[in-house]
Amino acid sequence: MEEAEIPTDKIQEDLEHHAHATGDKWNSWIALSTAILAAFAAVAALLAGDHANEAIIDQMRASDQWTYYQAKGIKAGVLNAKMELLKAAGQPPSGADAQKAAQYVEEQKKIQQIAQEKQKSSEDHLARHVILARGVTMFQIAIAIAAISALTKRRRFWIVSLGFGAIGLVFLAQELIVRFR
Repeated sequence: MEEAEIPTDKIQEDLEHHAHATGDKWNSWIALSTAILAAFAAVAALLAGDHANEAIIDQMRASDQWTYYQAKGIKAGVLNAKMELLKAAGQPPSGADAQKAAQYVEEQKKIQQIAQEKQKSSEDHLARHVILARGVTMFQIAIAIAAISALTKRRRFWIVSLGFGAIGLVFLAQELIVRFR
């Protein structure tokens, strides 16, 4: 679940160098805004990676629980088959076997609940990862458009860049609201 990174560090360095070399105040603002956007992109990427990792871990734990659930089901099936064979042979099954079979069924219910909780947690982490990944993408687009603005010397591109950055902030804010709620 690793995100494809667009190398915005080089663009950022070139913008800062260009702004300092020309002494142009406007290019300095572009460089400052892209530095801020890059910082937000780094935070969003870090949080997105964290959620991707947690989603994978919870999915593995859910799979482990489902395997455990199946093992209990197999044990119950073998025990039920034993009791059926005893009945067919005219012998009464032991009360301990019937009790153990009922215990397996109860254990399966608890295991199923844990597995479903882990699966839900994995899905939640994955959904949060997707939101943050969209934020990272918006920040990267914003930085690229800011570079275009500096190269073409068109302020409209910088405004568009800030708009994409604002959209990225909305995605990042969604995560922070959920995290600190």
